[in-house]
Amino acid sequence: MTQPPAIDPPAIDLGLDGPRSATRVVVAMSGGVDSTVTAALLHEAGYDVVGVTLQLYDHGDAAPTGRTCCAGQDIYDARQAAARIGIPHYVLDYESRFKAAVMDDFADSYMRGETPIPCVRCNQSVKFKDLLETARDLGAAALATGHYVERRLGPAGPELHQGADPQKDQSYFLFATTPAQLDYLRFPLGGMSKAETRAQAQRFGLAVADKPDSQDICFVPNGRYQDVVAKLRPGAIEPGDIVDLEGQVLGRHQGVIGFTVGQRRGLDLGGGTEPYYVLRLEADARRVVVGPRAALACAEARLTDVNWLDAGAMDGRPVRVKLRSAAPLAEARIMASGAGAASVHLAEPQFGVAPGQACVFYDLETPTRVLGGGWIAAAPTPLTLSAGNGLTPIPSPVI
Repeated sequence: MTQPPAIDPPAIDLGLDGPRSATRVVVAMSGGVDSTVTAALLHEAGYDVVGVTLQLYDHGDAAPTGRTCCAGQDIYDARQAAARIGIPHYVLDYESRFKAAVMDDFADSYMRGETPIPCVRCNQSVKFKDLLETARDLGAAALATGHYVERRLGPAGPELHQGADPQKDQSYFLFATTPAQLDYLRFPLGGMSKAETRAQAQRFGLAVADKPDSQDICFVPNGRYQDVVAKLRPGAIEPGDIVDLEGQVLGRHQGVIGFTVGQRRGLDLGGGTEPYYVLRLEADARRVVVGPRAALACAEARLTDVNWLDAGAMDGRPVRVKLRSAAPLAEARIMASGAGAASVHLAEPQFGVAPGQACVFYDLETPTRVLGGGWIAAAPTPLTLSAGNGLTPIPSPVI
């Protein structure tokens, strides 16, 4: 039998008042190694830990893949881990809430020609709203999760920062966390690497120490999100034309939900002098517009449902932004444009900016700090296809 590694426990202090034994902390346990180690570390540190696992969807269909979270096997793993740690554990049925707040939004977003991020919606609604309220009802002083982000106390209160491990940082997915939620949340793994987390799991003798990370969207276990959309919106997916910037039909598609802005592969279009990229999805017309990569150049993103995590003035503020979870940071300036809306003016054009994705703001002076973010509603490029199949110039914004 392999001996657990010789590793010291990390220093854990959630900054909560009162004796730890009388301080209840609810841990959101997904059944994976991160949330399980979070629960084990807090229990070892002396807190009154309660594990809660959410049943979010028909998990039986997802169980065989081992690539998702919150599936049937994951609920079993969370229950077994809680028993091993020695903490109470509850499974809560949130299926109806999850479907309304996440799955339906996911389908509707694709039907609008957008590229959604359901994990952000889940954090924004089910986990950091509904579960947070449940944690309060259980008398908890805090809700802890296994996310790789850091919560630091700044001059104006708690701040959200990137996780110490750049390969696992999840700050992009938590941009919608409100200041009030951040005051209640705790992220004990934020200063650790994934390797350190697995080593701690081995030290505790947890069965999930070598469990693979979830890779797929939890309710799309086989990666075929088109099937999920078709099931949620039967009859709504229709074929249409693939056209170039001049409106010339180059081919056919089986539904705009199979494409995203910036996509190159899977178009199956031949005869061009250079590769085609998806430039725009016109869902109402069931049309996919393609063209050269240069036509993807975008200097402005228009945002809705903007969440601010900084109490200072943001209008005109220079920041760095991330326009997709895997995209590099880009310098930009934020301009407020009404309640909950803003425009982001990019110092240099970016490519493949897709409606439905998030634009997350990071501080220039403290690069790890998240200032907020919003949902990309539009990303105009210098050329766009008009209703008359002609070219309409759009002036690039000036920084």
